[in-house]
Amino acid sequence: MSAEQDVLISNAAFYRAFEKKDAEAMASIWSQGTSSICIHPGREALRGWENIRPSWQKIFHNTAYLEIDTTIITTEISGTLAYVILIEKVLQVAQRQRLEARSMATNIFEQMGDKWYLVHHHGSPLAN
Repeated sequence: MSAEQDVLISNAAFYRAFEKKDAEAMASIWSQGTSSICIHPGREALRGWENIRPSWQKIFHNTAYLEIDTTIITTEISGTLAYVILIEKVLQVAQRQRLEARSMATNIFEQMGDKWYLVHHHGSPLAN
């Protein structure tokens, strides 16, 4: 399997964990380091897994249903770093409200051993 395929598999695992609201799967995808960064659409940057994890737990706890479609724009790899730029289409049901959003996202992965870990996720809202 190529490095690009491995990165795309890790990227898909991130969105599968997100869609399934699976905190343990999310934890296995993210680098547990202090330099990881997550920027949810319209939010401040969170640095370090100890700050990122509660943000996902809150999303999962407050969401009854999630459906996510992604469109990959590009994937680039340089040594042990890779990024995926994509459009996220998120359907969320929370507090009996149906919300639909589109975001431009960048996911950066770092290869550690034979696995690619997410070290940076940034989502920016797109106008419908």
